[in-house]
Amino acid sequence: MTGSARTPALLAALGSALLLAGAFGFQLAGYPPCHLCWLQRYPHFVAAGLGIVLLVVPSRWIMALGALAALTTAGLGLFHTGVERGWWEGPTTCTSGGISGLSVQDLMAQIDGAPLIRCDEVAWQLAGLSMASWNALFSLLLAVLWILAFRRASA
Repeated sequence: MTGSARTPALLAALGSALLLAGAFGFQLAGYPPCHLCWLQRYPHFVAAGLGIVLLVVPSRWIMALGALAALTTAGLGLFHTGVERGWWEGPTTCTSGGISGLSVQDLMAQIDGAPLIRCDEVAWQLAGLSMASWNALFSLLLAVLWILAFRRASA
């Protein structure tokens, strides 16, 4: 496999790592993620990890998995955008820690102390697009890079 085949894939993996860094940067700046925001991060972790694996094991199937990861997070970002814009309903439940063994008072304290981060409210936007929308757009671009690498590797 040539370096010209791997280069777009490695750039895509780096792009996922940078998007993750940006997401954690926003979190540190006081924008806590909602449940859907967290879900969008997991495929980026996979894609960044696949980039590391690709350095050691040059395989076009790793590139295919990278494209799948990028398309997955793009799809989640588009879904989240639809929830934010009221196009469809999002998840109705939030996640929390286990409740077995908790007294009623401890359970109420856990509920009262838990921050509620709504998936249907835009915490930050740029040019009219939310973080979920930007993630979807950038992730689609990353998917194109993964697919380009896959196609080059087969040539």
